[in-house]
Amino acid sequence: MSKRVEKVNALIEKELGQIIFREIEFPQGVLATLTRVESSIDLFSARVYIGVLPQEKSKRVLEILNKMVFVLQKMLDKRLRMRPIPRIRFVEEKENVEAAKIDGILENLKKREK
Repeated sequence: MSKRVEKVNALIEKELGQIIFREIEFPQGVLATLTRVESSIDLFSARVYIGVLPQEKSKRVLEILNKMVFVLQKMLDKRLRMRPIPRIRFVEEKENVEAAKIDGILENLKKREK
């Protein structure tokens, strides 16, 4: 991955994270986190990974974000001084879910050993 793409990913992650935190209201008791951004090499598209706790609410959170994607894209366009601004697509973060399952398994093993 080129340095420019890495910088763009970091910039989008920072700015979009702030926008989502200020502008989007999620259901009560839901924690949504922007975990990473992966832009294409040509910078025309970007996958924005969202981690959600509790896991059962992730579908609802993605629905909310995808409904607001054009508004969020417009706000991001105003904040960034670059062209092109990658087209955003929200994706559920699966790696955190897998890590949580592994942590749970390890905790169970520790309890059994005692």
